[in-house]
Amino acid sequence: MPEGDTIYRSAATLRPAMQGGIIAKARLRDPHFEVDRLVGATVNGVEARGKHLLMHLSTTDVIHSHMGMTGSWHIYHVGQTWLKPEHYAVLNLRINDLEVICFSPKQLELLTADQLRRHPHIQQLGPDIAANSEFDVATAVGNLRSRNQTPLGEAVMSQRLVCGIGNIYKSELLFIMGFDPFAPVEQFSDDELHRMLQKGRALMLRNLGGPRRTTRFGSDAGRMWVYGRSGTPCPKCGAEIKLRRQGEAGRTTCWCPQCQPAR
Repeated sequence: MPEGDTIYRSAATLRPAMQGGIIAKARLRDPHFEVDRLVGATVNGVEARGKHLLMHLSTTDVIHSHMGMTGSWHIYHVGQTWLKPEHYAVLNLRINDLEVICFSPKQLELLTADQLRRHPHIQQLGPDIAANSEFDVATAVGNLRSRNQTPLGEAVMSQRLVCGIGNIYKSELLFIMGFDPFAPVEQFSDDELHRMLQKGRALMLRNLGGPRRTTRFGSDAGRMWVYGRSGTPCPKCGAEIKLRRQGEAGRTTCWCPQCQPAR
């Protein structure tokens, strides 16, 4: 899954290419929706909401995409060679003399304003940890507290509680905090949860400019503390970094048993 900073960078890249432009042509690979509704519409805004990307149109329709594991939006000059095979292109928009293409999304749909207001996933998102506006950390802590019996490493990945955290930030953030990913939320105080979320937000905001996500900083540092480093020595204590699948979805958790002792 993409992390919240990935979607924010995508929105920041798409915004100057699309915002204020008129969609001159639109081609959809499969009949997911009436693609003709897009032609002639002005793109009023491109918004990241957690792991969701929303393109707001002058018609009040909204193009909603969720990239999943392999999806992405690309921008090309007309006639430029694409970096991905054509059969992966699901939606192709001609706007401002550019081709804006959605490749391999997990979900792509055209929503009316009313459908957006009632959308079962978007409207139930928790506070966005990478939001440009103020992050409602108190609500996020309360949401986590409502899942007291859930292991912390699973709870912070629930987009209904706090949105934007994926596998990488989950593993890195809990390591930095020294928190056991497998202990239930009830084992952590409100202050600890508050500090964890604020640290996660600081890391994510620091990475919004890209190009390479980094959670470990210093002249002798690699980019990550534990994620993708299972079986290697912990950079802090030298113990072996472990990997375990966590939750019903079997999401990857990397951690150091020495630095993140069981609670």
